[in-house]
Amino acid sequence: MDLNSASTVVLQVLTQATSQDTAVLKPAEEQLKQWETQPGFYSVLLNIFTNHTLDVNVRWLAVLYFKNGIDRYWRRVAPHALSEEEKTTLRAGLITNFNEPVNQIATQISVLIAKVARVDCPRQWPELIPTLLESVKVQDDLRQHRALLTFYHVTKTLASKRLAADRKLFYDLASGIYSFACSLWNHHTDTFLRQVCTGDEAAATNSLERTLLSLKVLRKLTVHGFVEPHWNVEVMGFLHAVFERLKQFLECSRTVRAENVCRDRLEKTIILFTKVLLDFLDQHPFSFIPLIQKSLEFAVTYVFTEAGEGIVFERFIVQCMNLIKMIVKNYAYKPSKNIEDSSPETLEAHKIKTAFFTYPTLMEICRRLVTHYFLLTKEELAMWEEDPEGFTVEETGGDSWKYSLRPCTEVLFIDIFHEYNQTLTPVLLEMVHNLQGSTNIEDTGAILIKDAVYNAVGLAAYELFDSVDFDQWFKNQLLAELQVSHNRYKPIRRRVIWLIGQWISVKFKSDLRPMLYEAIRNLLQDQDLVFLESMFTLLFQLLQEVNQCDTKMHVLHVLSCVIERVNMQIRPYVGCLVQYLPLLWKQSEEHNMLRCAILTTLIHLVQGLGADSKNLYPFLLPIIQLSTDVSQPPHVYLLEDGLELWLVTLENSPCLTPELLRIFQNMSSLLELSSENLKNCFKIINAYIFLSSSEFLQTYAAGLCRSFCELLKDITTEGQVQVLKVVENVLKVNPVLGPQMFQQLLPSVLRGIIDGERYPVVMSTYLGIMGRVLLQNASFFSLLLSQVACELGQEMDQILGNMIEMWVDRMDNITQPERRKLSALALLSLLPSLNSVIQDKFCGIINVSVEGLHDIMTEDPETGTYKDCMLMFHFEEPKVTEDEEPPTEQDKRKKLLALKDPVHTVSLQQFIYEKLKAQQELLGEQGFQALMETVDTEIVAQLQEFLQGF
Repeated sequence: MDLNSASTVVLQVLTQATSQDTAVLKPAEEQLKQWETQPGFYSVLLNIFTNHTLDVNVRWLAVLYFKNGIDRYWRRVAPHALSEEEKTTLRAGLITNFNEPVNQIATQISVLIAKVARVDCPRQWPELIPTLLESVKVQDDLRQHRALLTFYHVTKTLASKRLAADRKLFYDLASGIYSFACSLWNHHTDTFLRQVCTGDEAAATNSLERTLLSLKVLRKLTVHGFVEPHWNVEVMGFLHAVFERLKQFLECSRTVRAENVCRDRLEKTIILFTKVLLDFLDQHPFSFIPLIQKSLEFAVTYVFTEAGEGIVFERFIVQCMNLIKMIVKNYAYKPSKNIEDSSPETLEAHKIKTAFFTYPTLMEICRRLVTHYFLLTKEELAMWEEDPEGFTVEETGGDSWKYSLRPCTEVLFIDIFHEYNQTLTPVLLEMVHNLQGSTNIEDTGAILIKDAVYNAVGLAAYELFDSVDFDQWFKNQLLAELQVSHNRYKPIRRRVIWLIGQWISVKFKSDLRPMLYEAIRNLLQDQDLVFLESMFTLLFQLLQEVNQCDTKMHVLHVLSCVIERVNMQIRPYVGCLVQYLPLLWKQSEEHNMLRCAILTTLIHLVQGLGADSKNLYPFLLPIIQLSTDVSQPPHVYLLEDGLELWLVTLENSPCLTPELLRIFQNMSSLLELSSENLKNCFKIINAYIFLSSSEFLQTYAAGLCRSFCELLKDITTEGQVQVLKVVENVLKVNPVLGPQMFQQLLPSVLRGIIDGERYPVVMSTYLGIMGRVLLQNASFFSLLLSQVACELGQEMDQILGNMIEMWVDRMDNITQPERRKLSALALLSLLPSLNSVIQDKFCGIINVSVEGLHDIMTEDPETGTYKDCMLMFHFEEPKVTEDEEPPTEQDKRKKLLALKDPVHTVSLQQFIYEKLKAQQELLGEQGFQALMETVDTEIVAQLQEFLQGF
């Protein structure tokens, strides 16, 4: 692609690709996709997004296409990879000017530079870091900021690499630039503090942004850049300086107004300081020991004394509490029962903790947690009145548990009380003693204090087992408090019933339960839900007697709730309902909403009946057939519930009947809809595979494969993963026939791996599929390798080498332990081998194997030996308590399947040993040793430790 002639054309197409008109947009996107593999295309994109006179939307799109191209074509092993000459030109162009005026585009450029650095720095791009270090020194504000932003993203990316060779490179980088990074941070920090003092808000905001970025760089270097950071004077000097800087920034927050734009960044910087400490403690607990005393003093002072009043904010309090909690709970700081078995570092840490947590300190922390942080606030009380359900969700922490103050204070209380229960038990009992008797309903403060103390007693229930006679307390105090009906006493009634719930499994006599049930009945306002049989009978009679469609729907809803709640216990009482529902379904032919209610009831009924639901099939299966047939008008109303009913029927089916198999004819049309119900469709397909893979696949595999091929042409990433998981399950259930049945799909999976699929979740599923083929059907894998090599015009060994290299590089994309073990087993199955490509990738295969061992091996504390925690030897029916849902028939099928799965039947430890031994026998001692020398010595040492005893 000639740069001069192409720039105008590419610019025109990019402009069209920003259009809102799909008629203009779609052809432009297609053209850009065709250009992705054209030499020179990315040089044109670079020229476009660095031309600040062009439209911002066009430049933004050019950056995104460039960034996506890095993921696909930058690696030299990728098909249509960029030439080394063009990459050299692009690398030089990317770091020529750090003067992008638009923040969003500047961030994207920084990210794409970091992506290139992940592959090329420092070997192919040695000038990157020196250029960045020089650029952050310049006086021009814009250039300095953009260079610092890039410096951060590059450091963050390099710090995330996990292979031993990459870690070594990052250690070298950190050692080389740490001093400069500290100086840079100190400079920007001092500048910011000085500007705050002089009241120069605009300059202070700019300096604070640079302080934040340089601190982010230091965080990555400090936490990930050193094997033993406590030996580095500069690292420890920086960490000690963090406390002083934190105090300075907290004092600054007094002077910076809440509405000031600088305030938000200031709080983010304060939180980042605490993250540095928390991350360092998490990654290097022994190196953190010199910081324990200072950390505890700092956190306790600001959170549990008057020193923090007026300057601390909620997120900062949470971080300080997390710091205290991590020090208190850290296993590295807990001596063994036999002191001689403890390391000197552990004993030193324990000594510091013991000296700090004196009785007065612990008492003050405990009292402050209970009487200050546990108190319900005015806002919480108001929310309780206005939205009780929302209040309950909020109080339990919701999705933001980690950063929510109330659950954080409760967890800290539990951890400290557990660690120092002998000291704190008398303190808490004294608080309880001071609250004996009823509380004045006019005294809101006293009511909230009692609520907080009762909360503490509930949280510490297990620790207080020997110290509290809960039965007497229940009879003499708590029962009476449940009977106080005044509205202002509501917090105490709620807390008491919660407190009893905490203690009932710890210490509560069974002969007191009738008194408790009576109290609960009164709280439920006479809605006695104890007598199941009579209640179910009455509801069913009501369902028959009422005439209005809406009333029937409400009764069905209540019946569904009861069935869902009691699950299997409903079985003796449903005979009459099962006989009546077919009649009701027929009567409701013109009332689709009532039919939806019937479907919901059937869903819960099938779940309650389990395998016995097979007796309902004459009525049940025609309903599923009708509800999921898109050619029938009622499907508009019934489809969603019909699919749910279809799914639970399959999950609870003991076997595949011809009628159940026949319903699957509805699926091809459902897949063509590509609607929001697609997720349930995939679940249904998987359920058929687990129920009877051979019979199902022989009938429907060909059509299913065609549907999947069509779907994959235009589907979201999530949908793509769902399709691939079906293929993965087929290979898991039927490793011999499965690959042949989905032969049309598998070449694209292998190509996706060697192309370096950019979405981690898709790549992870690709590797799971290929792992199954490679491990369990080696002959088919060879055919697949040959087919893809032929399609791409490459040698089989080249394809194999590229696959292994990308597999090793993208192991971090795989988060599931099962798939990580599968990857190790699959790559190891290539051994023993004389193939030069496999021997060339031997180091990577061993790295993946050792990572797999770390994931799944657990150490037996008694014998000191390791065992594979994923191994399963026999099937046992799980013992289900009253509170647990019983396993479905599908759950049992999955368990039995796991007993045949290499992931759960093959010891990775044993497999590695046997493969290495076979490789040694194949090459001879000298040749094998030469091969092992390609592996990092640290990895070899870890491997030897895992293989002790073999």
